[in-house]
Amino acid sequence: MELSIGEMALIAVAIVVLFGPDKLPQIARDLGSGVRKMRGAVEDIKTEIMKETDNPVSEIKREIEKVKDAAKDFNPMKDIDKDVISEPKISDEAPKLKPSDDESYEGPVSR
Repeated sequence: MELSIGEMALIAVAIVVLFGPDKLPQIARDLGSGVRKMRGAVEDIKTEIMKETDNPVSEIKREIEKVKDAAKDFNPMKDIDKDVISEPKISDEAPKLKPSDDESYEGPVSR
Protein backbone atom coordinates (compact mmCIF):
# COMPACT_ATOMS: atom_id res chain seq x y z
CA MET A 1 0.00 0.00 0.00
CA GLU A 2 1.69 3.14 -1.21
CA LEU A 3 0.61 6.67 -0.41
CA SER A 4 1.22 9.51 -2.81
CA ILE A 5 2.49 12.90 -1.66
CA GLY A 6 -0.99 14.39 -2.01
CA GLU A 7 -2.54 11.69 0.19
CA MET A 8 0.14 12.14 2.87
CA ALA A 9 -0.42 15.93 2.83
CA LEU A 10 -4.17 15.40 3.21
CA ILE A 11 -3.60 13.10 6.20
CA ALA A 12 -1.18 15.63 7.78
CA VAL A 13 -3.73 18.45 7.36
CA ALA A 14 -6.49 16.29 8.84
CA ILE A 15 -4.30 15.48 11.88
CA VAL A 16 -3.43 19.15 12.41
CA VAL A 17 -7.10 20.15 12.13
CA LEU A 18 -8.32 17.37 14.44
CA PHE A 19 -5.65 17.56 17.15
CA GLY A 20 -4.14 21.01 16.74
CA PRO A 21 -0.52 21.99 16.04
CA ASP A 22 0.51 21.95 19.73
CA LYS A 23 -0.26 18.22 20.16
CA LEU A 24 1.43 17.20 16.88
CA PRO A 25 4.91 16.46 18.40
CA GLN A 26 3.37 14.28 21.12
CA ILE A 27 1.33 12.34 18.52
CA ALA A 28 4.48 11.79 16.42
CA ARG A 29 6.39 10.49 19.49
CA ASP A 30 3.56 8.16 20.44
CA LEU A 31 3.26 6.90 16.86
CA GLY A 32 7.03 6.25 16.67
CA SER A 33 6.95 4.45 20.03
CA GLY A 34 4.07 2.27 18.86
CA VAL A 35 5.88 1.37 15.63
CA ARG A 36 9.03 0.42 17.61
CA LYS A 37 6.99 -1.79 19.95
CA MET A 38 5.30 -3.49 17.01
CA ARG A 39 8.67 -4.19 15.33
CA GLY A 40 10.04 -5.59 18.59
CA ALA A 41 7.02 -7.86 18.99
CA VAL A 42 7.38 -9.10 15.41
CA GLU A 43 11.07 -9.85 16.02
CA ASP A 44 10.22 -11.74 19.23
CA ILE A 45 7.64 -13.80 17.38
CA LYS A 46 10.15 -14.57 14.60
CA THR A 47 12.74 -15.70 17.16
CA GLU A 48 10.27 -17.95 18.95
CA ILE A 49 9.14 -19.49 15.68
CA MET A 50 12.75 -20.14 14.65
CA LYS A 51 13.51 -21.75 18.02
CA GLU A 52 10.48 -24.01 17.81
CA THR A 53 11.10 -25.05 14.23
CA ASP A 54 14.84 -25.55 14.76
CA ASN A 55 14.50 -28.16 17.51
CA PRO A 56 12.48 -30.77 15.58
CA VAL A 57 14.66 -30.31 12.50
CA SER A 58 17.88 -30.92 14.42
CA GLU A 59 16.28 -33.92 16.14
CA ILE A 60 15.29 -35.38 12.79
CA LYS A 61 18.80 -34.78 11.43
CA ARG A 62 20.30 -36.68 14.38
CA GLU A 63 17.94 -39.61 13.78
CA ILE A 64 18.83 -39.67 10.08
CA GLU A 65 22.53 -39.80 10.97
CA LYS A 66 21.89 -42.73 13.32
CA VAL A 67 20.06 -44.62 10.57
CA LYS A 68 22.88 -43.89 8.11
CA ASP A 69 25.48 -45.21 10.57
CA ALA A 70 23.46 -48.37 11.13
CA ALA A 71 23.02 -48.86 7.38
CA LYS A 72 26.79 -48.67 6.79
CA ASP A 73 27.35 -51.82 8.85
CA PHE A 74 24.38 -53.72 7.39
CA ASN A 75 25.23 -56.18 4.62
CA PRO A 76 22.40 -58.59 3.76
CA MET A 77 24.58 -60.48 1.27
CA LYS A 78 26.95 -61.47 4.09
CA ASP A 79 24.14 -63.31 5.86
CA ILE A 80 22.99 -64.99 2.66
CA ASP A 81 26.50 -66.09 1.74
CA LYS A 82 27.04 -67.47 5.25
CA ASP A 83 23.78 -69.42 5.16
CA VAL A 84 24.35 -70.84 1.70
CA ILE A 85 28.02 -71.70 2.05
CA SER A 86 28.14 -72.96 5.64
CA GLU A 87 24.85 -74.83 5.73
CA PRO A 88 24.04 -76.58 2.48
CA LYS A 89 20.58 -78.08 2.46
CA ILE A 90 20.41 -81.82 2.44
CA SER A 91 17.02 -83.14 1.54
CA ASP A 92 15.66 -86.66 1.40
CA GLU A 93 13.06 -85.68 -1.16
CA ALA A 94 13.77 -85.80 -4.83
CA PRO A 95 13.89 -82.43 -6.47
CA LYS A 96 10.64 -81.38 -8.06
CA LEU A 97 10.62 -81.46 -11.81
CA LYS A 98 9.27 -78.73 -13.97
CA PRO A 99 6.05 -79.59 -15.77
CA SER A 100 7.93 -79.47 -19.08
CA ASP A 101 10.46 -82.08 -17.85
CA ASP A 102 7.91 -84.36 -16.15
CA GLU A 103 6.47 -86.88 -18.62
CA SER A 104 3.71 -87.94 -16.24
CA TYR A 105 2.37 -84.40 -15.85
CA GLU A 106 -1.04 -84.12 -17.44
CA GLY A 107 -1.67 -80.42 -16.99
CA PRO A 108 -4.91 -78.70 -16.06
CA VAL A 109 -8.11 -80.47 -16.99
CA SER A 110 -10.79 -78.43 -18.69
CA ARG A 111 -14.40 -79.51 -18.62
